[in-house]
Amino acid sequence: MRPYAPRHRLREHRSLDVTIAPHVDHAIGFTIASRHARGRLVRLGPVLDEVLAAHAYPPAIERLLASALVLAALLGATLKQADGQLTMQAQTEHGVVRLLVADYKNGDLRGYAKFDADRLAELGPDPTLFGLFGKGYLAITFDQSVTGERYQGIVPLDGESLGAAAEHYFFQSEQIPSVIRIATRHEPGEGCYAAGLLLQHLPEGEVGRERLHVRHDHPEWEHVQALAVTLKDEELTDTSLPLSDIVWRLFHEEEEVRATDPTPLAKGCRCDLSHIRDVIGRFSPDDRAEMADEQGIIGVDCAFCSRLFPLRVDSFA
Repeated sequence: MRPYAPRHRLREHRSLDVTIAPHVDHAIGFTIASRHARGRLVRLGPVLDEVLAAHAYPPAIERLLASALVLAALLGATLKQADGQLTMQAQTEHGVVRLLVADYKNGDLRGYAKFDADRLAELGPDPTLFGLFGKGYLAITFDQSVTGERYQGIVPLDGESLGAAAEHYFFQSEQIPSVIRIATRHEPGEGCYAAGLLLQHLPEGEVGRERLHVRHDHPEWEHVQALAVTLKDEELTDTSLPLSDIVWRLFHEEEEVRATDPTPLAKGCRCDLSHIRDVIGRFSPDDRAEMADEQGIIGVDCAFCSRLFPLRVDSFA
């Protein structure tokens, strides 16, 4: 087992071509060519606080939404087209958490959770994923902006974590063996932090050749997988530890590891007044009158950021 040791600098290993990344609210990608593997590391800090500040979530829901936002950032990195969007939606008919949404677009993140507060209180401070969702499911949707193509996979929420459900998605829908690790930390006075690792084994050789996971043995994947699972939660959420150092700690013995430049992450709610006016304007005058309060104001609020948009009924005349 690899110990949690003081950090090393990537620049000490010449064959590891990588730029040292900022500590929080960034992501980096990396590839291990000799092992046919690619990965992504994400750590959220102030951005996470911004998203959570829009709602007074209890700690269990904060941890769940934080994990969902990290997972959205990890999976969003697999989009090949600029302006593409990754959306995750977890739902259940009778669970404590009725709806969980997180999405990623061009480095912008947003998320929202709807839950039964009374039933949540009955579960105690550390509810399981099954306790929160019961027999729920996770829908993962990739929207490609250039081609307009949409891909969606739906998997049951029957693992121990959202990361485990996403691993199952890649195995079932994409036939790509993956490791996903997510950790959260919330200490009084320091805010919330959440981080994650996505490591995947890629098809070998040209398009159309056999997917690696269907072979009887694939020691290349088993090797990098064994290294990845030694990553500790405290390393992921250690804000003094650059993400690039984590890559070094895990894979410094490999022949060649290359990393992308850091990608900044931000809170990115896309609520828009003109769009809301257009939607409300499609209703009949009578319907709009019923929506309005005594002052003739239709109040529309964004579930993601809690921003309120007041619209006067007479402005549609």
